Amino acid sequence: MSIRRILCTFALALATTAATAAPAGGGVDPSKLSKAQIDQMLVPSALLRAAAMYKEAGDAERLTWTLERLVALQPNIGDLKLALAGAYAAQGEKTKTYDLLLAMQRVGYGYELGGNHSFDKVADTRVWTYVVDNLKANLKPFGEGKIAFSLPAGDHLYEALAWDPLRKQLLVGSVRDGTVMRADADGKLSSFIAPDKDNGLWSVYAMAVDADDDALYVASTASLYFKGFDKDNYGKAGVFKFRLSDGKFLAKYIVPASDQPNTLSSIAAGGKGLVFAADGLRNVIYRLDGGALKPMVVNPRLTSLRGMALSGDAKTLYFADYALGVFGVDLVAGKAFDLLYDPERITLGGIDGLYWYDHNLVAIQNGMTPHRVMRIALDTDGRSVTGAMPLDAGNAAFELPTYGTVAGDALYFVSNSQRNAYDGYGAPKDEHKLAAPNVFKSDLRFAWGSGAFKAARAPGKPPAVISDSKPGSGVFSNVDGGSQSVTGN
Repeated sequence: MSIRRILCTFALALATTAATAAPAGGGVDPSKLSKAQIDQMLVPSALLRAAAMYKEAGDAERLTWTLERLVALQPNIGDLKLALAGAYAAQGEKTKTYDLLLAMQRVGYGYELGGNHSFDKVADTRVWTYVVDNLKANLKPFGEGKIAFSLPAGDHLYEALAWDPLRKQLLVGSVRDGTVMRADADGKLSSFIAPDKDNGLWSVYAMAVDADDDALYVASTASLYFKGFDKDNYGKAGVFKFRLSDGKFLAKYIVPASDQPNTLSSIAAGGKGLVFAADGLRNVIYRLDGGALKPMVVNPRLTSLRGMALSGDAKTLYFADYALGVFGVDLVAGKAFDLLYDPERITLGGIDGLYWYDHNLVAIQNGMTPHRVMRIALDTDGRSVTGAMPLDAGNAAFELPTYGTVAGDALYFVSNSQRNAYDGYGAPKDEHKLAAPNVFKSDLRFAWGSGAFKAARAPGKPPAVISDSKPGSGVFSNVDGGSQSVTGN
């Protein structure tokens, strides 16, 4: 995203909420806020509104302070850091601009900044040339993964994938049709599960397999995207259980009704009926318990829950927040924890899909420039990152990589999701322009054990502590207000 687009977003936020930015009665005038006052602000949306106002007013100093505070609160959003670098550059702050951009380059960000006029005031040195060249180098494609096959084009919105290890085949779910299809090695689809009056299935957003229990769990939502949408079902969502071997409908578990619509956008399953489903809009993780979905993680400061991954021993659930990074829940203790890592060596923001593989987490980062698939090694306790490397990055096929599934030593995922080709009412903007979804295959053991798999922190240097929570504390200390993150076992 360009700096201009970021600041246009700020301007839109300001235009839609201008009344909240203006002082009322004896309130504080935002145009007179000090740096100390801005550093006390905790709500990113309010900071975005303030940034838009300062940009419009030409108040470069307060715009910079506001962006610095936003980056402090949401350190995993590269677009905010790029905007901050642009703000430094606009004031001729060469050292701050170079240092920030080089720090971003070291963790993998790539941009083409040559000729970008936002940086004209700092673009007259050899150091700037070095910065530009290194950021550009990060855009080069990396990895040995490739497109495995393409799914049929058309108005299906295939997003969900799952792997049936017994029959060695992929399952493909449709947001538009509410169907689950079997896919052969060439991507040819055959019918498996379809919505009917018995199962009541809606849009298929995510799937998880428990092969030992011969079970397929489907996270489904009565969304506007569903062709069979019935307004009486709006806001309903649930987990639907089918027999994996033949698709027979077994049970469904509906999220309890509330004054807000529900959405289930991701799911994870382990043995013995262990199932978790996440509402990525309301930022709630539910656990299937006693035949009902019960809230397990509730935190109003989380921004957008995405993928989840259950550890191999089923004792830890990891989940990604798109802006804030990766967190975990100790399922035995029923407590939350921060995943510790060195932010100077790796960024954990912009993650959509998250998976477990051989004591590693595997992340699909589509909020990163360039888009990439990362393998993240964990310490023996699963609470900190010891190493990380990209498996595939900057591939031309990565138009919008989203969710996938682990199949043996491979990760299969949709690399060009068509979700942006649909409007806010769930209809295709132009059905004739819907492309065939590509299923990409990354090798999870790529460069396994080689020198390329370096520690995520310098030898002898402890990881930078960006939070002071301890495993089992129940506190997400790098999320404001996170002391009550877990509400039940």
